[in-house]
Formats: sequence, structure tokens, C-alpha cells
Amino acid sequence: MPFALVQGEPLTVIPQDLYIPPDALQIFLEAFEGPLDLLLYLIKRQNIDILNIPIAAITRQYMEYINLMGNLELELAAEYLVMASMLAEIKSRMLLPRPVVDDDEDDPRAELVRRLQEYEQFKQAAEDMEALERLERDIHLTSIDIPKMDIDVPLPDVMLSELMNAFRDVVNRAEQFASHHVEREPLSVRERMVRVLERINADDFTSFTDFFDPSEGRMGVVVSFIAILELLKESMIEIVQSKPYGPIYVKANS
Repeated sequence: MPFALVQGEPLTVIPQDLYIPPDALQIFLEAFEGPLDLLLYLIKRQNIDILNIPIAAITRQYMEYINLMGNLELELAAEYLVMASMLAEIKSRMLLPRPVVDDDEDDPRAELVRRLQEYEQFKQAAEDMEALERLERDIHLTSIDIPKMDIDVPLPDVMLSELMNAFRDVVNRAEQFASHHVEREPLSVRERMVRVLERINADDFTSFTDFFDPSEGRMGVVVSFIAILELLKESMIEIVQSKPYGPIYVKANS
């Protein structure tokens, strides 16, 4: 059986040149959510009475875990170091001589015991809640019954006259969106005037009929005629006829 897949290919033999760093695989058997969680774990593991904590032993084991985390190159949270300093303070206070009294308030461990008891209660409550069924805790089912509706919708009785009236309204609305497109004429009087001036000069006469092209149709003939009249109006050309009903000639006005 292959022990690995490399780029989709099964690998059954370990390569001889494969280098595995010593810290490539790290296994953490326990995960702690904070310094109180670590202390509670150490106390329960040794069946220690939480009301009578041996500070020296617990401090030593706590520091061993702190050093282990440092050796594994884990980034220690500041709260772990604060708890270590608190344990050291409690340990130093217990080494100092103090009057023999039965008041728990004079015990340096009292504040730590109180915090551990509160944390244990909240942790146990969280575990109890986690053990509950997610149904009706995080997930709520719902159900709904669709009522059966048997509605008989009668078909409308439409008269032919009403149908025709509706059609007439549609036609009227369609006509409101009709548009008129004005197309630009391909023949321009101003352009034809320029063409006439280009064909004549002041020395020669040009036949009047030479300015008309029958292939342009009636529109072309009319545009050419209007262009000649406009030039005559502006005194830019002269029109000459030697005899009645004789040929007409055009030349530029000198």
C-alpha cells in the first residue's frame, strides 16, 4: 500500500535523499485555553484537593509546561507568564513566617483557589451545554401544514365587441410611439452651384443643357436648374440667347 501520494502518483518507497527536520511533526496531547485551565488540569491529574494546593509542586510542574512550550517554539501568551509570577509570589509568601490563625483570608492561596473554583464551575457548565443535543439548542425544526384550497375560478365571458375595443386601444397606444424619420437629400443646391462654377469661365460659353444629367432623374434636373438660378440672382453668371428659341449659353460674369 502506498504511504503517500505525490502529484497524484503513489509513493511506496521512501526516497533516500528525503530529509525530514526533527521538528517537522509535533503532537499536542492536551490543549489549554488559559493558565487557569492548565492549573486545573495539573490539580485534577494528581487528585489534589483544590482547597489545599501544594504550591511548590504545582509551581514546579507549571514551569515545566512553560519551558516545554518554549522548547516547542510556541508564542507564549502574557497571561501564562502572569500566572507563573503569581505562583512564585504565593510560594514566596508561604515561605515567610506568619501567625497561626484559622482565617482563610490570610492564606496566600485563597484568591487563587477562589478563581480556580469559579473557572471549574464555568468550564463544567460549558461542557454540560456542549453535551446537550444540538437539536432544540442550536437548531430548531419547524413544520407547517399547507391548507388545502379548492377554488373554482370561473372563466370570464368576453364579448366580441369588448375584444375589438381592447384591440383598438392597443393600436392607438402603438401609434403614439410612431416616429417620423427625415432623411437627408443626397443632392445639395449649394454643392451644385459650386459644380456649375467649376465648369464655366468668363471667356467661353457653355451650353445650358450640359449642366443637366438625365441619369439623376427629375430631382437632379430640378437641383441643377435652381443652382443656375441662384448664381444668376447673385450676378455670378450670365445667360445668353442669340435668337428666339435658339440655344442658351452660360458663362461666368467677368
